[in-house]
Amino acid sequence: MSTGDSALDTQLGNIEKKTGRSLDELTRAINESGLTKHGEMRTMAMEEFGLGYGDANSLVHYARKAAERVEGKGEPSVEESVASIYSGKKAELLPIHEKFMSRIGRLSSVEIAPKKAYLSLRRKKQFATVGPGSRGRVEIGLNPVDPEPSPRLEEMPSGSMCKYRVYLSEPSEVDDELFTWISSAHENSA
Repeated sequence: MSTGDSALDTQLGNIEKKTGRSLDELTRAINESGLTKHGEMRTMAMEEFGLGYGDANSLVHYARKAAERVEGKGEPSVEESVASIYSGKKAELLPIHEKFMSRIGRLSSVEIAPKKAYLSLRRKKQFATVGPGSRGRVEIGLNPVDPEPSPRLEEMPSGSMCKYRVYLSEPSEVDDELFTWISSAHENSA
């Protein structure tokens, strides 16, 4: 049921407890109601499930997104996003990306959230990003805790999505030094 938003996940879990129904049952009831307008669906959820405005509103948003995914109109899959991100001239970067992601696969509880130009890697919060960078390189954004200084690790300006970035020009640069920083960022994001 994870949506990637811990507050929403908690709210949806509480809705299941309040109603005594699973999210699948609630979503199906909303999407099979024949209603098409958000406000009508929200009112139906309030009346039929005994929910307050906020819970009903969140449930309808969740149900509509679920329906879009089923219809193929929702968010692209990770595979579709990767194919799009690494298309054209950027296709030559795919082996670096794949090696990096195979190492990420060894970490526990990693959610991959596709964005338009990169992938966000999260636990409770984002700990890294991966995507094509400038000059034919893959850019890794990361948030390690007190990393050892390294010429590879570039500090980002305050307010950036990540504290540091590393550029990779070839698969061999997906190494233990990089994953020391990734592991630190991963542990800190729990």
